[in-house]
Amino acid sequence: MSWLHSLLGRKDGPARTGPLDVRHARQVAALHHQGGFARLWEPGECAALLADRAVVSDGVFLGSASEPCGFVMSRVAADEAEILSIVVAGGRRRSGLGQSLLCAHMAQLAARGAARLFLEVEEGNVAAIGLYNRLGFEIVGRREGYYAKADGTRVAALVMRRDLG
Repeated sequence: MSWLHSLLGRKDGPARTGPLDVRHARQVAALHHQGGFARLWEPGECAALLADRAVVSDGVFLGSASEPCGFVMSRVAADEAEILSIVVAGGRRRSGLGQSLLCAHMAQLAARGAARLFLEVEEGNVAAIGLYNRLGFEIVGRREGYYAKADGTRVAALVMRRDLG
């Protein structure tokens, strides 16, 4: 596993981040299912993404756990990266794990040569937008009707960007 901020001391042990690989596919799929997305990723899809050399995948782990309680995946193309998904387990949200995970992930992307990071976030996801704003992301666009909701309605996505250099 990797170096991360052990700033989140808790009974489970300190948080740490590290790269994910195909062995984590089932847990990544289970976490993705907790994310509230209309289209859920299956373990096979997760395994394919985790094996893709253009995808950088990091997890956050507590104590000596071998399964992540959160993950982030980004696809890198030339000097740009785009977050494909980021999820922290429901019971672990609002604890700082997402911020620690994303900070470590951005460092990994920069080390791979990415100069800019993009993401889409549902316009009404106030908690996520707040996190991204705190980390220096700026809104650079809006995609009307981008996300499908379970009830069949569609909602806009905000496109956000952060320079990594």
